[in-house]
Amino acid sequence: MTRILITGASGLLGINLAMEAMREHEVIGVDRGKLKSAPFQVLQADLLHMDTLDSVFDSARPDALINCAALANLEECEQHPERARILNAGMPGELADVCAQRNISFIHLSTDAVFDGTKVGAYTEEDQPNPQGVYSQSKLDGERAVRQANPQAIIARVNFFGWSLTNSRSLGEFFVNNLSAEKPVNGFTDVIFCPMLVNHTARLLLDMLEKKLGGLYHVVGAQPMSKYQFGLEVARKFGLNESLISPKSVEGSGLTAKRSHNLWLSIHKLSTDLGGEIPNFSTGLNEFYTQHQQGYPQKIRGYQQ
Repeated sequence: MTRILITGASGLLGINLAMEAMREHEVIGVDRGKLKSAPFQVLQADLLHMDTLDSVFDSARPDALINCAALANLEECEQHPERARILNAGMPGELADVCAQRNISFIHLSTDAVFDGTKVGAYTEEDQPNPQGVYSQSKLDGERAVRQANPQAIIARVNFFGWSLTNSRSLGEFFVNNLSAEKPVNGFTDVIFCPMLVNHTARLLLDMLEKKLGGLYHVVGAQPMSKYQFGLEVARKFGLNESLISPKSVEGSGLTAKRSHNLWLSIHKLSTDLGGEIPNFSTGLNEFYTQHQQGYPQKIRGYQQ
């Protein structure tokens, strides 16, 4: 059994990763106070205060660290660029350095948004990033800081959906919540991405850890689609009114942070090194729906109380 320390344990990936990992491993989450009754050990700490790092590591004594902590709201990053730089670049570099010194396996989560979206076809790990906003630039800076401090670390570029503590962190929740309330929404036809159920993301990260991989990987879904198509698929699976979703261009959305049009990432390297196929979108969507039917969203939201 591996002792896994998870930073950002109350986030969308953090909580679902912890739930997946605790089946076979000992999990210690780091949280700033949102988790009150989680079924795994939680250390309350603010990692922005770098002097707390040693005490967290001394207390947790992890074999591995998976860093899920980030400022992931694109609009908020544009408004608070210095906070984005600290959370998304400075802190990951510090964590990577401590893990290297203590011989602790390290996984850092990055984003598909490091690319400008102008390529025709899928981006590979060899393609050069070209960030288009504060969020994507800070995440790329985080990749570089991690790589410099800890060359053996895994850097995973991700894009996922699933159920969160707040019921408002993922695109899947956005469509389910609004369509269930019969509210009209927009779906971008000109933003292509590769969504993966967050639980599948978590399982793949644990597989990567077990196989002792290292370096940069694209850990996203196998099927590229527009965000409009994603919304339609969610609506159909949940039996909701898909006509409430209006096909729109992201260019007229009024969003402050620029969105890249094509974030289709190749998963060839990941599937090759793991020696198996990556879960397809329909499998993830089916599990997302089953979780909803079985009360999983309410279960994890209860960990805040």
